Amino acid sequence: MTTAADRESLADATNPLGLDGIEFIEFVTAKPQALGQVLEMMGFRPVARHRSREVLLYRQGEMNIIINAHAGGLPCTVQPSDTLVISAIALRVRDAATAYHHALDRGAWAVPTNVEVMELNIPAVHGVGASRLYFVDRYKDFSIYDVDFTLIPTVDPKPPALTGLHWFGVVQYIGNDRMEDWTEFYAELFGFKTLPDDKRYGILPKGRVLQSPCGSFYLQLIEPEPGILDAEGEESLQRVGFGTPDVLATVAALRQRGVGFVESQGVHSETRGALTQSYLGGAMFELVHHTR
Repeated sequence: MTTAADRESLADATNPLGLDGIEFIEFVTAKPQALGQVLEMMGFRPVARHRSREVLLYRQGEMNIIINAHAGGLPCTVQPSDTLVISAIALRVRDAATAYHHALDRGAWAVPTNVEVMELNIPAVHGVGASRLYFVDRYKDFSIYDVDFTLIPTVDPKPPALTGLHWFGVVQYIGNDRMEDWTEFYAELFGFKTLPDDKRYGILPKGRVLQSPCGSFYLQLIEPEPGILDAEGEESLQRVGFGTPDVLATVAALRQRGVGFVESQGVHSETRGALTQSYLGGAMFELVHHTR
């Protein structure tokens, strides 16, 4: 007979950090207004400003996107430029301090803190390239934004999600012969598992898909085509994917808002997924048929 304690032990073994989804994704850019316009076309709304930095919080439904245009910081951090960069993913966990030390014990590299007065110290480890992986345990009744941000007056702080949009995952470009290294990295530190090929999602099936232990989001690792990417330093978080229960209805709604989509022989909008056109020299968003 399986007891409650046995079930809790099994849950801890499969999801050691108590991972519970994505809290926010951060973009760094020197053109925050231009990126903000793109996000608003995608259904996001600016809801809050950081108290001391040039940082804006955009939201729709349960998704938070941070636009960081604050110059300075530590030398290892991504600095704002005309090239748009996905600089961080914040993971919801049961206990941030425990998750942080769990990751360090398994070989992760710590990110030095650079906290100003009246700011939260959010623990993080290094991700691919110059990106960071944050651990957040304040995301229910009390959130990190209650401390570091001030709400924009007259704006709904909880705008509804357009056509059921929600986080699906992030695409990461990796170097040649690095697939096993990155698979082990996410499995050992966070408990991700490789998704079988017969359960693939979307219209861009290249690479390997990893499923989070909580089952709420995915990472897609894509190796370069032969001769295209040889330098390890060019590995990066490349694009964000949104899940939607009805891809074509979402495409129609976004087109009305001014979003363009790739429509070619190889890639085009269909019931399984769609890909937006490139904005700001490289910002693309993927839609994937997915029901939470």
